Amino acid sequence: MSADLAFGAATLLAFWSVLIAELVGDKSIYVLTSLSLRIHWGVVFAAFAAASGVKIMAATVLGSVVMRIHGHWPYVVSAAAFFVSAVLIWVDEPPKIAQENTGRGDWSKGILVCFTSFFFTEWGDPGQIAAAALVLKSHMLLATWIGATLALMTKGVVALALGVQIRNRLPQKTLRIVASGSCCALGILAIVRP
Repeated sequence: MSADLAFGAATLLAFWSVLIAELVGDKSIYVLTSLSLRIHWGVVFAAFAAASGVKIMAATVLGSVVMRIHGHWPYVVSAAAFFVSAVLIWVDEPPKIAQENTGRGDWSKGILVCFTSFFFTEWGDPGQIAAAALVLKSHMLLATWIGATLALMTKGVVALALGVQIRNRLPQKTLRIVASGSCCALGILAIVRP
């Protein structure tokens, strides 16, 4: 088997394995949808892409360490990040400030909320464990990272499409309640792990 074929096969295997693991056993798909209810989808996707790329890189580089993480700390950090996200989403700007805030403030707050919501939650989740295991098996860090990151981006596009459709049909107040409530529920689920 040629090196290019092996690289391509490893990339496709990582894509498929991580996509299935993420769609079946991951909560960030709900966070993506919830955040897209209040924040522009482009901001959510950019923050999600950055956080996911870094997390998958960590999983691939430190595969054996990520698979050995046991205990309560990953869950506590995930729960705290979900609760902070819920508070940041809940806080509504007064109408005058919201009208004046035409660009930079909206983007920076959105990036901060979204990035922290994804980066600090669900370390050692099924997608990362799948990526770490694939690296340990194939020894193809770059192929696994590319495939796993593309899988996360695919999941993100699906979740954002759903969130944007909901956002276009519901009032802002309802969306704020739903998005904040979803983050709180995910925070509770992170603490009360299966």
